[in-house]
Amino acid sequence: MFTQQFRQAAYPAGHSTYPMMPIGGGYPQTTGTGMPPQVASGSPITPSGTVMPLPQQAFEQSYIENIFRLNLGKVGTFYMTYENNSEWNAKVFKGVLEAAGRDHIIISDPVTGVRTVMLMVNFDYATFDEPLIYQYPGVIGSPPPTR
Repeated sequence: MFTQQFRQAAYPAGHSTYPMMPIGGGYPQTTGTGMPPQVASGSPITPSGTVMPLPQQAFEQSYIENIFRLNLGKVGTFYMTYENNSEWNAKVFKGVLEAAGRDHIIISDPVTGVRTVMLMVNFDYATFDEPLIYQYPGVIGSPPPTR
C-alpha cells in the first residue's frame, strides 16, 4: 500500500492583514429549514422569492415521442437529415419501431434483426403503411373514430 508522508506546517496565530468578514460571509441570513419553496416547473420567481403562478393550460401538448410510443411494433419509414456530412446528407431508414425516447428512437430491420438507434435531432418525418394510434391531447379515453 502506498503511504505518503506529509510535513506539518505551522501557521502564525494572531492578527491578519485581511479584513474580517462578518459571520455568515456578508450574505443575508435565512430562517426556516433552508429548503427552497416547492415551485411548479416553469413558474417564475420574483427577486423577493415569491412564486408567480402561471395560468393552467387548457390542453396538453402532443410530442412525437408519445405518438411513437403508442405505435411500437409498427413498420415505418424514417427520414433523417445529417448536416455537414459529406457521405450522405439525408438518409432513409425502414424498420419496426421498437422504442422511443425524448431524444432517440430504436428501430430494427425485420429481415436481419439489426437494431439502429437514431437521434431525434436528425429526424425529419416518418411514414407508416397502416393506421396509427393517436391519443388526442386533453381527451380521456379513445379518440373519435376516423373516416
